[in-house]
Amino acid sequence: MSRKFLVLSALALGLIVPASAKVYTRDEAIKTAMENSSDIKSAEEDLISANSQVDAGYGNAYPSIDFNATVTRIFGLDDVKKTTALTDAAKDMADKKDDAGYPKANAFDQNVMGPAVDGLIYGMKSQGYRWQSSVGLTLTQVLYAAGKVGTAIDIAKAYKHLQEVNLDNTKSKVRYEVDNAFDQLIYLDSSIAIVDESIKITQDNLDFVEQGVKSGLATELDLARVQLSMEALKVDRKALEDKRLLAKNALLNTMGLDWDNDVQFNGELRTPDSNLPYPDTAMTSVKQRRRELVMLQATETMKEKNIEIEEGGYKPTIALVGGLKYANNKNKITEWDAPKWDKLNKYVALNVSMNLFQGMQTKEAIVQAKSSLRSTQIQKETAERGFRVQIESCAQTLASTERNLEVLKNNIDLAQRIYDMTDAAFRNGMETQLNLLTANMDLRKAKLNYLQGILNWNTAYNALLQATGEY
Repeated sequence: MSRKFLVLSALALGLIVPASAKVYTRDEAIKTAMENSSDIKSAEEDLISANSQVDAGYGNAYPSIDFNATVTRIFGLDDVKKTTALTDAAKDMADKKDDAGYPKANAFDQNVMGPAVDGLIYGMKSQGYRWQSSVGLTLTQVLYAAGKVGTAIDIAKAYKHLQEVNLDNTKSKVRYEVDNAFDQLIYLDSSIAIVDESIKITQDNLDFVEQGVKSGLATELDLARVQLSMEALKVDRKALEDKRLLAKNALLNTMGLDWDNDVQFNGELRTPDSNLPYPDTAMTSVKQRRRELVMLQATETMKEKNIEIEEGGYKPTIALVGGLKYANNKNKITEWDAPKWDKLNKYVALNVSMNLFQGMQTKEAIVQAKSSLRSTQIQKETAERGFRVQIESCAQTLASTERNLEVLKNNIDLAQRIYDMTDAAFRNGMETQLNLLTANMDLRKAKLNYLQGILNWNTAYNALLQATGEY
């Protein structure tokens, strides 16, 4: 007996499809979802951010160059002027003599002491200019930071690896979701085809009964029974169409597309006869393939490195600092002296800093970091046990659905034989109309049950692929 109803697509249902309508195969649906999925795009952005953090980590090993410019206006100060008051006073006193007949000021006072004290007074006054400006460059190179720079780079690399694996895991989830949604849609397409087949059989039976009523070989009760069966089939078909509409919308949404009534999907459900490879359930291989475990391992590495950073709080930080600074103090902001190298403030310093006490914060930070690491390790151990149970459960489910398929397949053959014999007997007047309708309904149920079994087998096979990390 032909079972082509198991692989029917929307195109095979005889629907009117516009020539311009887009038709997606399973592979095309997955490809489109990969291109449009918001989850994948978000994971890609996270990876870009992780790459940037690695670059930023290396940047901490380079010197830091800072520019600083300051303009200050001080109110309540008079103009600062350079005067020669003491020099002039010394010259005036040189012309005068004391009681002993000596000049009150000598040449040293006029030429050395006077100008020197005048300059000192001017220098002190210059600190009180209204406008005080400065421009400087500072270069800082960390020489030792208790391994914090290198460890931070290692953490950034581990985080980058985690985001790479997360991107692969997200793509795997999208493929899994599209596959299941695609299978559901094909299942509903095929279910509609089965109901249409039953409607056709029932219609043939209805025509036969109508002729029987006219000829007196059938009763009005026989006709009413067939008509009632036909109406029930139409209701079932409408319910399947509604479910198909929702399934199609769900698949388009998973693909990242807006609703389009004209879009169709063309594909088939896989069966055990497809000779698909059985997933590798060896735990040694599973641990390498399950991306969740790889991500937990990356997280564990990051938290181990974080402990090293926290322990660095007990160690000093050594930095080499150098700088250039130009200062200009004037009565007006528009007055600037040209900078001269000899008058620039130049310095080089070696800075050593180390915290001696901060309320036990470093100690507690280390305790918290170690606790966080242990928590991640427990999660990884729990995940490994959980995956083992998940694989065993999925493998048993797959085996169970495959065994059930054999029974369901035999049920179709049996139901078909019963219907054929009942139909032949009815047409010869040897069987009742009720038994014929029952045989038709049993045949439809057998086909739908087998189709549901095929869908369950596909779902179980996909679940085992996902559980073993092969998706």
